[in-house]
Amino acid sequence: MALRPILACLAMLVAAGLCACDRKSAGKQGDPDMTVQTQTITVRSDAFEADGKIPKKYTGEGENISPSLRWTEVPAAAKEFALIVDDPDAPGKNPFVHWVLYNVLPTVDSLKEGVEKTPEPSMPVGARQGRNSAGTIGYFGPMPPPGRVHHYHFHLYALDKAMDLKPEMQKEQVLDAMQGHILAEGELVGTYEKK
Repeated sequence: MALRPILACLAMLVAAGLCACDRKSAGKQGDPDMTVQTQTITVRSDAFEADGKIPKKYTGEGENISPSLRWTEVPAAAKEFALIVDDPDAPGKNPFVHWVLYNVLPTVDSLKEGVEKTPEPSMPVGARQGRNSAGTIGYFGPMPPPGRVHHYHFHLYALDKAMDLKPEMQKEQVLDAMQGHILAEGELVGTYEKK
């Protein structure tokens, strides 16, 4: 008779342990608070240093052409790259979008300066471009209001699938399509101030 309460206690402890295990595994698989770690891509430019001033040539006050970019430390499983350039210091509630480039093949590891401002530029082959906040296709260089330094974020994403998006997409549409498919990302920031 004395064994019965002890056995009941043991059964409760085992059940509690099993529940705790179930909660742990559920958390690992589907807990919305758990963040997925992505690899970091190193993004550089021959035009400017990280956190350095973007030369006038690449701005709306100059030739307004895109700077060269190159990247390393990309996961082998990458199927496509996307690039979004924006300015969070711009007036208004949303960052000003300067460039939306996507469908970039995984064999590409750099962009030459002056990517054509067409929906499907000839280089890099296969890439497509979306609309910037000025409503045009391709790169739109810095042209901030005078008196304040603005920061231009060149975000590069490596994806685990080819999105095959149509040309002329907007930033939000591209970001929505990328959800759940980002393997790695990197960022290069340049600055510009209009005097």
